[in-house]
Amino acid sequence: MPQPPRPSLPIRLAAALGLALAATAAPAFAQAPAGAATLPGTTGDIGPDFVAAAQHWVDDAVAQGRGAAGTDMAPLRMEVSIGTLDSRLRLAPCASVEPYMPPGQRLWGRARLGLRCIDGAVRWNVFLPVTVKAIGPAWVLRDGVAPGAVLKPGDAVQAEADWAADASPVVADPAQWVGRVATRGLAAGQPIRQSMVRTQQVMQAGAAVRVLAGGQGFEVSTEGQTLSAGAVGEPVRVRMPNGRIATGQVVDAGTVRLAL
Repeated sequence: MPQPPRPSLPIRLAAALGLALAATAAPAFAQAPAGAATLPGTTGDIGPDFVAAAQHWVDDAVAQGRGAAGTDMAPLRMEVSIGTLDSRLRLAPCASVEPYMPPGQRLWGRARLGLRCIDGAVRWNVFLPVTVKAIGPAWVLRDGVAPGAVLKPGDAVQAEADWAADASPVVADPAQWVGRVATRGLAAGQPIRQSMVRTQQVMQAGAAVRVLAGGQGFEVSTEGQTLSAGAVGEPVRVRMPNGRIATGQVVDAGTVRLAL
């Protein structure tokens, strides 16, 4: 019988950015080592014992990755399941089958595990579906949200969700979604992800704004007209009184600060 999935897998929560549990970047799985082990041979089909061996190989590969990544990981509960091939498929006998991760694949969400015969009269290559779930804390919407609506603190509650169910990273820090705008219609029960929200625009293209510029010990201001829309902290293009086009950062709905 196949063994139950092991509870922990390797994850890196954007360590280069110094993010911990509240990270908004997607966790990245280390690639399983290609050809790290061989599975029992097959006599013409992929049976339960073979799939169980594949399960162990995946679990071991990702456990090795976790050890290399260290122990400072977000408390995600990992679940891995190995699918099955078409029951009608018949493969030539093979004394040794090598598992590997196809190029570009990672152990996150829906993936594929490659299996190739390396010791048999007929060399074959097939793929087993693999599903990796990463269950962890998330902010889940209480009710549906209309496109363009500004999210408020009471719009979501903390609950568990599968971080790996979508390519867009889960937004675990409420500061990264409260006050932001829904990019599309959102349904109740959805965990908030980066692709679902954007910063609220406070400045429209064509608006008359005060333009600030300064340096150490001085600051000057003039009038300008925006050529693009933007949110607080975002860059916008501004036409100056002399016709020159400059780029500055939105301070508030009526102010842009130029970088000198």
